[in-house]
Amino acid sequence: MRLRRLLARAVSTAVAVLAVGALGVAPAAAIADGEPAQEGQFPFAVQLRMDDITRSDGTTYDSACSGVLISPTWIMTAGHCFHDGDRHRVSGAPRYATTARLGTASTTDPAAGVLRTVEWVEQSGVNDIALARLDAPVEGITPLALNTQAPRKGQILSFAGWGATSSAGAPSDQLYWGQVSITAVKTATVLVKGYWPAPTTSACPYDSGAPYFATPSGSSPVLVSVESSGPNCPHRLQETTARVDVVVGWVRTVVTDLA
Repeated sequence: MRLRRLLARAVSTAVAVLAVGALGVAPAAAIADGEPAQEGQFPFAVQLRMDDITRSDGTTYDSACSGVLISPTWIMTAGHCFHDGDRHRVSGAPRYATTARLGTASTTDPAAGVLRTVEWVEQSGVNDIALARLDAPVEGITPLALNTQAPRKGQILSFAGWGATSSAGAPSDQLYWGQVSITAVKTATVLVKGYWPAPTTSACPYDSGAPYFATPSGSSPVLVSVESSGPNCPHRLQETTARVDVVVGWVRTVVTDLA
């Protein structure tokens, strides 16, 4: 199983080499075999871009993740999106500049959506989840509520991410989405398989932290899990996502403006 926030662009002197596709090429779509999101469809979906990540040997690279707004000042994403030079998850001030953009389905226009900077990170001790505090509150966008009950096998979830369309793709400037079916519920994770628009609809590199959410009849959507790891995309196999309901108590101790 491979972490979805694969290392991106290794930078040495004047040459930049991307481990999973070059940033700066034509924008790739997010999520393998997904559908493009429409403007206003998932304003809570967050595009994360990380610049000048320094390895322990001193070389640098850029990378990306996905995430979700859970309060005016906090987002949730995959824990492995924030790490040190040896790829160990870390809390506190980010070790590299991280920008968050949301409120738009396309970031081709640099002025689109709402732009914030991540200034603090808290890591879950239960699973691959991190909370990231923004430098200023986000107004006019409703955060995604947290699921508080155990997910069910067979339950259909929607998910939206800014990743690639294949394991060799680049981070996207277009938000894509799809649906999955829950195949197993474990202590700290939820396993899912592609459901719509294809059995191969699946998360890809840079989709780490992408939200998986349910929309109960007559209710607002709730965040069930976030993307963690999976096989090379596209695929028909199980994808591993981190359960949200098992960390809600911890989240409430960290996020003071949680609804």
